[in-house]
Amino acid sequence: MLIQLAITALVAALLPLAVVWVSNDADKYRKLVWVTLFLTFDLIMFGAFTRLTDSGLGCPDWPGCYGHANPLQAHAHISAAEAAMPTGPVTVAKAWIEMIHRYWAMAVGVLIISMLIISWRRWRQTRPREPRFSPRLPIQLFLFVCLQGAFGAWTVTMKLQPAIVTVHLLLGMFLLTLLAWLAAQQTAHPPVAPTASALRLPAAFALVLLCIQIGLGGWVSTNYAALACMDFPLCHGAIVPQMDFNHGFTLWRDLGKTADGDYLPFHALTAIHWTHRAFAFVVAAVIAWLAFRAGKIAGLQKTGRWLGAAIALQFLTGVSSVFLQWPLALAVMHNGGAALLIVLLVMLNYKAGLAARSASEPVATRLSSA
Repeated sequence: MLIQLAITALVAALLPLAVVWVSNDADKYRKLVWVTLFLTFDLIMFGAFTRLTDSGLGCPDWPGCYGHANPLQAHAHISAAEAAMPTGPVTVAKAWIEMIHRYWAMAVGVLIISMLIISWRRWRQTRPREPRFSPRLPIQLFLFVCLQGAFGAWTVTMKLQPAIVTVHLLLGMFLLTLLAWLAAQQTAHPPVAPTASALRLPAAFALVLLCIQIGLGGWVSTNYAALACMDFPLCHGAIVPQMDFNHGFTLWRDLGKTADGDYLPFHALTAIHWTHRAFAFVVAAVIAWLAFRAGKIAGLQKTGRWLGAAIALQFLTGVSSVFLQWPLALAVMHNGGAALLIVLLVMLNYKAGLAARSASEPVATRLSSA
């Protein structure tokens, strides 16, 4: 089974590797980084689709499906489980969704290993050594994709334990963050005005706030609290409804249960949903302000416009999902919007850092000459 899964991962990675190889881009390494970033972004969206369709246990073992490499070989086991519980976690469709997600993740892992090998070879061959070929970041990516795979396994074996699933989501976003930073290093950027350095701390602060908000959103999703408040901007007709933060934010517990093993009270779900919603106003305000400031600085204007459009779209999909009772397409778009905001904020942080380094270079030159 493991050999079959490895072959499947290699075959799945061949298409993007072929796209890189036959492209007209002379810098194949840069192309590979951007293709991997794109596929990781798509993988996060498909992971959201997997979670939102309750397909996380479509194959209740790991890494295969009932001990087989694909649902076709496990068809008898899947059909028996579906016949015993037609609306349960195991169906033919859910098994395929879960295994496609795993194949996709393994293919991304192969691409990251390819990046690590290429960067290491380029780093050793070039003289003087080019910083953008440093294997330090690809090594970190490799370690994190291994850690992400471990949490993917625990997600299944621990039966969608909310803390494990939420960390799995956050690690996926952090992997995307590292890839976006690596992609920024490989790209030639237009000159950035020195005033962009003033956004370095605000941009880093906005990225931290966004990560917290994504964690809260993951906690909403993994606890199935999306429909805990069906009205907006109020929740159950109140600005501050009755909530149970103690049970809602007890991190280590089974899905739908309190730490004592009782059923999770509805007021706990309300607390989870309301906290994510309330913090969204803070994050949206900070990112909107940051986008406005960036839009007025040469070299950051395009990124600022994209960031402003993304936060507006994210807020719109969040509000619309409440009114429309979380339709699947909007919920997946909302997850994708969070990933897009991560990429844009990483790019803004990188460019602000470039401006800060450029501003410090003349000072360093004068000191060295003195």
